[in-house]
Amino acid sequence: MTDRLASLASELRDADKSVALTGAGISVPSGIPPFRGDGGIWGDQFDPATFHRSRFERDPAGFWADRLDLHDAMRPPGVEPNVAHEALATLEGEGFLDAVVTQNTDGLHAEAGTQRVVELHGNAERVVCQRCGERTAAEPVRKRVREGENPPHCDCGGVFKPDVVLFGEQLKRETLGEARTLAEESDVFLAVGSSLQVEPAASLPTAATRSGSLAVVNLDETPCDGLADYVFRSDVTEVLPTLVRTLETA
Repeated sequence: MTDRLASLASELRDADKSVALTGAGISVPSGIPPFRGDGGIWGDQFDPATFHRSRFERDPAGFWADRLDLHDAMRPPGVEPNVAHEALATLEGEGFLDAVVTQNTDGLHAEAGTQRVVELHGNAERVVCQRCGERTAAEPVRKRVREGENPPHCDCGGVFKPDVVLFGEQLKRETLGEARTLAEESDVFLAVGSSLQVEPAASLPTAATRSGSLAVVNLDETPCDGLADYVFRSDVTEVLPTLVRTLETA
């Protein structure tokens, strides 16, 4: 692995634009459960239909009651960015990474210090008013729901919704467009902790290979392994910090 990391580091050093795509695998070491598979949120613990857009519109109070349970399961006490999040923030800060595109809604990349984060599925730590579009921090709103204000309302009278893409909703066109442009223009594209099976994020590594190199870091096989210039079947918390050290000591 050392030689391959050295080669990848060399490409990052010479690249005009480098981008990382992250999935649930980068946040699992922080204590956030995966969405699917063993111990996954969907299926084992919660029914996705409970969090469909139509449910929110039909029964916002019931939606929010279930949403609090989902939040408690997905964000147990003590969750914070891990060394993989911090490594990507360091790569950006040192000029080796231009952006992080993430499938995650946990907000940990921003907490780790990454400045340019493209959140494909939104951010669960925000809420958005369905009438005026006001966005604000989610925790005070969740607190209001726990204390009996359900559904929670904005000052304008509109109902707050978690600022995430619910089942039955489309990804924001501008967000997806930004992610695709980053992938297509990248000289190096890092796919980190993602199964690369869920569209449209799954197509981004393929788009990246048309103009640059692809590195996949994931414990399990992915559909893009055959296209990748580098495949690291290792823990993201080992590979990314080692990549940073390789760049800093070269």
